[in-house]
Amino acid sequence: MIDGLGISEHALGAYLGENVAGFYGLQRIEKFAAGQSNPTYQITAKSGDYVLRAKPPGKLLKSAHLVEREYCVMAALAQTDVPVPQVFHLSRDETSPIGRAFFVMEYLDGRVLWDPALPKFPAKERAAVYDAMNAALAALHGVDPTAIGLGDFGKPGNYFARQTDRWTQQYRASVTTLRPDMERLIKWLVDNMPSDDGQIALVHGDFRLDNMMFAPDQPKVIGLLDWELATLGHPMADLAYQCMQWRLPHDAGMRGLGGLDRRALGLPDEGEYVAAYCARRGIERPQNWPFYLGFAFFRLAAILEGVVSRAKAGNASNPKAALAYEGAIPVLVALALDVIGED
Repeated sequence: MIDGLGISEHALGAYLGENVAGFYGLQRIEKFAAGQSNPTYQITAKSGDYVLRAKPPGKLLKSAHLVEREYCVMAALAQTDVPVPQVFHLSRDETSPIGRAFFVMEYLDGRVLWDPALPKFPAKERAAVYDAMNAALAALHGVDPTAIGLGDFGKPGNYFARQTDRWTQQYRASVTTLRPDMERLIKWLVDNMPSDDGQIALVHGDFRLDNMMFAPDQPKVIGLLDWELATLGHPMADLAYQCMQWRLPHDAGMRGLGGLDRRALGLPDEGEYVAAYCARRGIERPQNWPFYLGFAFFRLAAILEGVVSRAKAGNASNPKAALAYEGAIPVLVALALDVIGED
């Protein structure tokens, strides 16, 4: 039986042969070590390499781990210039041979860059990597969701109000002891909620350096990955989430740029990155930036609370790494309170 999938290689190979066009000759399946949400596997077959991404086993929070949404959004974006892997097959909960949903997509030959300081890159290439990320984000937010069949991919109304409510509920359903500072942050977000300005875009929801694949030999994004949290929403949510990286500490496993000499490294500062994004989209610099950043830290803290909760329940894709996130949660909340002036 394949670890974590509860199915034999023979049975999986037969299923994929029937449902993935051109698939034949399963040779090997190996779980990727990285990733804390949906278990992901590299499949090697005589017909080529593929990636299988599944929901985790066990009891899951409502609206979490929706690999079906990942499949849907990547299939829709295939008709745009946004770089995504090709998707081949979706197996839903009710038809899945493993008892839960999964999908199969293209295996991309490229690089995942885990350290935002890019220590092995010369300065000019570091700047080019960040510019490529910036261009990919602007391209995504420039897509008309209705034109690619995703006009109903999210709910109407104030995105930040909906998301604050959703992640507050998810956080409180995950945590065993409420954190006073997190509750203070939640109250501030509710009390300072900006009015809906009508901006709507397809948002990735987890847009960061290590959720994209770069070409093997150039600073070019060839695939945006991990679309589990994608929805229709406000584009500033993605931009602020990306910009958390400038404030997160570089040490303690948080992979931020905080405490580094970014100018010496050849990296743009936060203001330059935001300005480049706005120039690409032809928009004004964002209002309510402290709110957007505070919301981004809050949302990530709520997500990590769920990851830790799953690890404690034995349902995490990588339990040891997941439990390590527990110490990051108060750091995120403290950074949020600092950004909004409530520290």
